[in-house]
Amino acid sequence: MSSDEKARQSGDSPRQEAQAQSLPTVNPTTEKPEPPKATFHPAVYIATWISLSSSVILFNKWILDTADFHFPIFLTTWHLGFATLMTQLMARFTSTLDSRHSVPMTGRVYLRAIVPIGVFFSLSLICGNLTYLYLSVSFIQMLKATTPVAVLLATWSLGVAPPNLKTLGNVSFIVVGVIIASFGEIKFHLLGFLFQVGGITFEAIRLVMVQRLLSSAEFKMDPLVSLYYFAPACAVMNGVVALFFEFPKMTLDDIYRVGVFILLANAMIAFLLNVSVVFLIGKTSSLVLTLSGVLKDILLVVASMVIFRDPVSLLQAFGYGIALSGLVYYKLGADKLKEYFGQSGRSWAEYRATHPAMSKLIIFAAAVVILFILLGGLFPYVPEDARQKVTNPIPGLLGKTGSKTGTN
Repeated sequence: MSSDEKARQSGDSPRQEAQAQSLPTVNPTTEKPEPPKATFHPAVYIATWISLSSSVILFNKWILDTADFHFPIFLTTWHLGFATLMTQLMARFTSTLDSRHSVPMTGRVYLRAIVPIGVFFSLSLICGNLTYLYLSVSFIQMLKATTPVAVLLATWSLGVAPPNLKTLGNVSFIVVGVIIASFGEIKFHLLGFLFQVGGITFEAIRLVMVQRLLSSAEFKMDPLVSLYYFAPACAVMNGVVALFFEFPKMTLDDIYRVGVFILLANAMIAFLLNVSVVFLIGKTSSLVLTLSGVLKDILLVVASMVIFRDPVSLLQAFGYGIALSGLVYYKLGADKLKEYFGQSGRSWAEYRATHPAMSKLIIFAAAVVILFILLGGLFPYVPEDARQKVTNPIPGLLGKTGSKTGTN
């Protein structure tokens, strides 16, 4: 290569580098930064889940007991059939259930894994709805606090985890609290109690079987995808049971008495509850989930006292308080509780310093709520004539059937 050529090349290289630096590397018309998508505050997801979960329970209680629609297996079948229809439509016309394509679901896997889980799911739903015919909503929620204990025992029994005496000691507070609450129950019904125990047992076995299934990375499913697979099998099984036990006694007049629109709204709320769970899990933490569940249970107890006039004694409230405290301790642990309490104390101190008036209002509102719960616990012991003066206006607000109590 001659010296002139070398000089030309050396003279061109800076010019080429300058051109390369000045040329755009991407097409500005095709790649533009997307504006951040608007998302709701986590409190919106929490409030939605609590509202839907509470509505389903109170709605079921009203239909099965207050409205005299004594067909709990049919109601469960209707919910699952509606959920099957909605998940099929969502799978066909939306992308919400696209994650199901990553699940290696075959006919053999469905029969060996999904169907057995569906059997226990159906049994838990049937027993749970049968309980509404005999027990109050408040007492049912108190008994449901033992579900983590049942899951723990099922985990040990099925060999998923080795027994641990320390863990058993941690959950003993839940058991003690529920026992105290049971002794304080004013309208105790043995058959309803046994149905609820059966429902909790079947639900615990189902959860452990699901845990074992999801332990494989291939079968990771969110609650909505799980419903897509479980709902058809459960609807068929519940339908077969209802065919023999409830359909012979059921007429169209029973459905018309409740109302087709009421049953449709009931199924829609139950389905939306499953949808809300997906967003709640994705937008919050385990702490928020635990505390939201505890708050929901407390609100349900208060709501049942107001709507169905379910009596709650002071002994029951004391026992339920112990059970809820044990539940939070078991799910979070001592170290986490200390950390959260420290953070909460500092945050509350800062809030009181910056918002003194609002903090006083919050304390006053909490005191009113506690006083209301205590007065509700004393309500069954108030003389009958005084109780009638207080409760006579309530039936006019709830309708003719709204004044019926929550037991048979």
